[in-house]
This record gives sequence, C-alpha cells and structure tokens, in this order.
Amino acid sequence: MFEGARVGSSPSSLSLDQPLLELHPRWERLAETGLDAGSFGYSVAALSDGAFADEMIIGDRKVDIFLFSSAGNEQRLDRLGDLPVATPSGAVLPVSALADLREAAGTDSIRRLDGRRTVTLNIVPPRSVALETGVERVRAELIEAMRREGEIPPDVSIDISGASDQLDATREAVTGNFAIALLLSYLLLVAIFRHWGRPLFVMATVPLGIAGGIVGLALLNGLGAVLGAVGLAPITQSFDMITLLGFLVLLGTVVNNPILIVLETYARMEEGAASVVEAVNDAVRTRLRPILMSTCTTLFGLAPLVLIPGAGTELYRGLGAIVLSGIATSAVVTLTFLPCLLIATLALRERAAGGWRLHRA
Repeated sequence: MFEGARVGSSPSSLSLDQPLLELHPRWERLAETGLDAGSFGYSVAALSDGAFADEMIIGDRKVDIFLFSSAGNEQRLDRLGDLPVATPSGAVLPVSALADLREAAGTDSIRRLDGRRTVTLNIVPPRSVALETGVERVRAELIEAMRREGEIPPDVSIDISGASDQLDATREAVTGNFAIALLLSYLLLVAIFRHWGRPLFVMATVPLGIAGGIVGLALLNGLGAVLGAVGLAPITQSFDMITLLGFLVLLGTVVNNPILIVLETYARMEEGAASVVEAVNDAVRTRLRPILMSTCTTLFGLAPLVLIPGAGTELYRGLGAIVLSGIATSAVVTLTFLPCLLIATLALRERAAGGWRLHRA
C-alpha cells in the first residue's frame, strides 16, 4: 500500500498462537513445604530470567541488583522442571515436584483500553505521502477491504488515532476559524460601508471564489496526471491541511475587488447617476483597470509556486493553487456576476420605492 512505509505493532506479535510454558503450582505440596506463591515464583524467576533483589546508589547513579542462578539466564526449557528450589523446611526439591509444567499457545502480554483488549499497529507512511492521503488510504484500501473480505470479525472495532486524531482536531479548528473569519470579514465590511445590507453584495462573491479554488485544485491534479501520461514528471496535490488553509487566505483576498465595484456604484448613485444601469456601468468602467492590475500581479506571483516544480514547492503548491484559481474566479465574478446582481437588486428596490429608474428616460 505504501512503498517504503514503516510498520510496527504493540505487542510485537499480533498472533495469539505463540508457544508458552505455563507453571501451575501444586498448592497442597507448597503448603507442606512452607512455600507461598510469591516465594515460589520469585525462586523460579531467579533460576531462569533473573529476579530483582534491590537497588544501590553509586555516586549519582542508581544500580539495580538482580539474582541469577549459576547457569545464568540460559536455562533450557526441557530442564526447567529439574531446577532446584530451596524450601523453608530445608529440603531442596525440583520444580516438577512443586508445580505442573504445561505447554500452551497464547501471548505473554495483554493490553487493555477502557476494559477492552487492544492491539496497536503503528504505520508510518513515507515522507512523500501526505498525512491526509495516508489516513484515507488506510481506511479505504486496508480497513474497508479487510472488512469486506471478512478478515476482520464484526465484533472487532478499529480506531485510527495518533497523528490522525490531531489532524481531525486541527481540521475542526480550521473549520471553526473559517466561520469566525467569515463573520469578522462581514463586520469589517459593515464598518467600511457604514451599512448592514451593502456588504452582502461583496459576501455573495465569496462562495463563487471558494468554488473556483476547488475547481482549480481539481484541474491541477487532472493536468498533472496528463503530464505523467506523456512522460513528464506528474503533479499531484492532495487536500491536506496547508491546502485547507488556502481557503482562509482566499476569504481575505476575494473581497477586495468586489469592494471597489460596490463602493463606486453607490458613489455614482449619490452623485446623481440617471439610472442604476448607468451607475453600475460607470463603476465597472472606472474600476476595471485597478481590478485587472491587482489580479494579474497576484496571479503572476503565484504561478511559479503552482506550476514550476522545485524543492519545497510540493508543500505549498495546494495553497497556491487554491488562492490562484480563487482570485482568478473572483475577478471574473466581480466583472460579470456582481454587476448583474447589483442592477437586479437595486433596480428592484428603486422600483418598489418609486424613485430611481432602471434606464435613462
């Protein structure tokens, strides 16, 4: 699924069929010799893997002390029953006389989360794969495919956590911040226009600019795939977090050109324009050159980031594509859709008020 990905698990083995050697004490025999479960287990540990005894301080270092048998921790499993255990009564008995040794299959550690048995599988995608792309591919190509094939039982639940949780939290935060930014932009326009209704003309262009940004990102991926088909380096851009931030940047830039048209339209009307159409036409004709100049300079500045490959460009290419296509769409909307919206709305209002005329008499 990922070439060069790193995969790890906790516990180290996901299989429950690991060979184990279980020690089942004979409680009556232990009671006869004066041994309790703790002492017996400690003796067996010291004779096999080693048992913690105490710790000592040497200078500023803490050193742990372990007890081992003379054979160290290299005891053979088939001889574990012959290990000698000293009892409080003074007798030395083999382990097989005090406990039964049984071979079994299972796991030596069980992890639980909220009371449920848990196994963690860590997947680290290569650096060339965006985090969002990696998460979606794991969900679609791994988890969903395994569920369809019946490899994951219905009573087993799978949660994607780690960096994915942080990504979801960040995405939710960005979504909330976008709503706040939209509200602040509207309030700022209210302060500029000194009117509660006129900023709505400007805000009406924001959804169209955002739609242009989405279309631009889709076109970038489509044209990038065509480049790969003709033997050139393909260009692919996922909808990652930095690309999502492009919409926040776009929100503050797409409103600049519509502000010029709306302000100039109302200024012409206050100066005594003969009709709404004349006021809007004069506003578009007067503000056409500044709109084209600001749009072209922005597009030419963003074009190298989006179209020219280079070190680091893949990180911000999505943001640049969103902003570039969004601003281009906003310029077209400002010069076509916005004048029509102004004429239709203002003419309807003036006709209802019995004042302004749509055309010159």
